Parts: sequence; structure tokens; C-alpha cells
Amino acid sequence: MPERIVVGLSGGVDSAVAALLLRRAGHEVVGLFMKNWEDDDDDEYCSTRQDLVDAAAVADVIGIELEAVNFAAEYKDRVFAEFLREYQAGRTPNPDVLCNAEIKFKAFLEHALRLGAARIATGHYAQLEERGGKLRLLRGADGTKDQSYFLHRLTQAQLARTMLPIGNILKREVRRIAAEAGLPNHARKDSTGICFIGERPFRAFLNRYLPKEPGPIMTPQGMQLGTHIGLAFYTIGQRKGIGIGGTAGAGGEAWYVAQKDMRANALIVVQGHDHPLLLRKSLQATDASWISGEAPAEGARHTAKTRYRQADSACTVTRSGNGELSVDFDEPHWAVTPGQSVVLYDGDACLGGAVIS
Repeated sequence: MPERIVVGLSGGVDSAVAALLLRRAGHEVVGLFMKNWEDDDDDEYCSTRQDLVDAAAVADVIGIELEAVNFAAEYKDRVFAEFLREYQAGRTPNPDVLCNAEIKFKAFLEHALRLGAARIATGHYAQLEERGGKLRLLRGADGTKDQSYFLHRLTQAQLARTMLPIGNILKREVRRIAAEAGLPNHARKDSTGICFIGERPFRAFLNRYLPKEPGPIMTPQGMQLGTHIGLAFYTIGQRKGIGIGGTAGAGGEAWYVAQKDMRANALIVVQGHDHPLLLRKSLQATDASWISGEAPAEGARHTAKTRYRQADSACTVTRSGNGELSVDFDEPHWAVTPGQSVVLYDGDACLGGAVIS
């Protein structure tokens, strides 16, 4: 049945086609452009103005209203503040996961409901399916674009008010639909990187908010190779930008960040992509969130990924009494990073996940 649906229009082709398909299906569609960052709106890396221009052009072609709403205050309180706290603690957070749970499917959803919407829609590559009275979050049909990883913290209440119109479509088909409909952004390049950082140099951005706290760069054997600028500016598995590129070592292999010693303020580095310190067969995680509202069965077999662009790995999950999860992989997992999310799957169904501790 036709409904009033508010679509998050970002200026990109995915959300544009999502709105177009809903309009063609007979729904009353309203576009909503979210402004989530305004600290440096005139910066060369900030594309907010062009994004709004593109979203308005799309709305005009489709024939829908467009409203712009500013969620910058909510974003700073709920997402960016947590982002900085995690980095200061030596972890590497994933703000896009938190942005979806707190802004796109919370602040945005609440605003859309006030506008009289029955549901909201986005251009995410994921699918929804009802089974047994509950909604399941499934991977997108386009495996190279699947975004279920970023949506794993959504609840049944949020999903019940959500539509994902392009989840069952391949990216090339999305662009074809956009081009045939004459959408002006049909060939627009996909955005990359963290939502509020965009294409800007990450270290320079972080340095504006976190102090530099230099310390030694050490090998596991205790040899100092150099000086780092602050543990917050590095992540597990990092190869470029460590600052010891010319340092000699066995076999001439590249150096990788393997550990952070917070007490000694030391960055531990190793040589070789497959060094034992970069491989883990198990991890612990906290702050779990489950799509169904219930944790998976104790000791159940699943697959999991600890990074977005990563193939699934077979694993067994157990829960401890203090609410922590233990995930044991069949094969060693590379560069498991505290602060990132471990997301569990049962086939194509995303079960939820937790924050790696």
C-alpha cells in the first residue's frame, strides 16, 4: 500500500535511485538531506555544499520535496565524542557503525516520524526479510557493495520502520537506472572514508583534536627503531606512515604495527605481513548488539568479519558471565583491532556484533 516515506538523500546515486524506485512504486516520497558536520564547512575536503546541490537536483528530476536538516549537534555528542574517546584510549573505532545506529536510524528516523512518515528509506546495500515474526538483516545482493556490516547494531524497532530499496540490486544496475531516468548524479564517484573526514588526510585531521604524545617505536625484542607521535595516530596492521621505512631488518620486509603498549607509551612493530603477532585465532568483544534482540546460541558455529572489506571466517562464539563474547576462529585472523566491530553471520543473515576489546 502507498505510504509516506522519507528518504535520506545524500547527493549520491544510491539514495537517489532508492527515492526514484519508491516514487515509481506509488509512494509519497519526501527527500531529507542530513547535515552532520559543520566544523570546517569551507574546507577543501568538505563536500556538504555540493552534496546538497546534487540532492536538490535529484529531487527536482524525480519530482519530490527536499528538506535539509542539521544533525551536527547530535552527531558531535553521540558519534564524534565517542570517536575521540576511543582513539585516546588507543583503540580504532568505526564511527560509521555508530552513525547509523545513532543518527541515520535514530535522529533521522525520529525527525521523519514527526513529518508524518510511515517509514524511512536509505540507499544502503542490504536487505530485510521477515521470518517467524521478526525481521532479518540480509547481505546486499551485490557482494562487493554489501553494507550489512555497518548496520549490525540496528534494532527490530528501527528495522520495522526502514526500507532498503536497492538492497536487491547490483551497483551497475543502480547506475543504469539512474542514467536512464536522467538523474544528474548517475556517474558521480562513490564517497569513501569516514563520513565526517571524507578525503582529507586522516592524521592531520586527528591532530586538530588530539594532542601528540611521542614515545618509542620498539620491536618485540626491545630494540628502539624510532619515535612515534602518539599511539592514537596508529592502528593495528598499519604499514604506511609509521616513520621507519628506511630502517634495516631481516629480509628487508615491511614493518607493521602489531601492538600498542599503553603503559609504556610504546608502539610495537614487526616485520612481515604474516608475523605471528599480527595473527589471532581468538578475540574478546564487549557491548554486543543483536538484530533479533537475542544472542546466538552458546557455542554455535557462524562466520564473522572484523573489518568491512574482509572475507568471512568460520568461528565459534561463546559468552562469558560478564557479558563479553569470545570468538574463536578456525584459521588465524589478521590484524584484529580493538575498537573495531566483529560482526557475525549465519549464511547471508547478519546476526549482529560487538566491539573488539
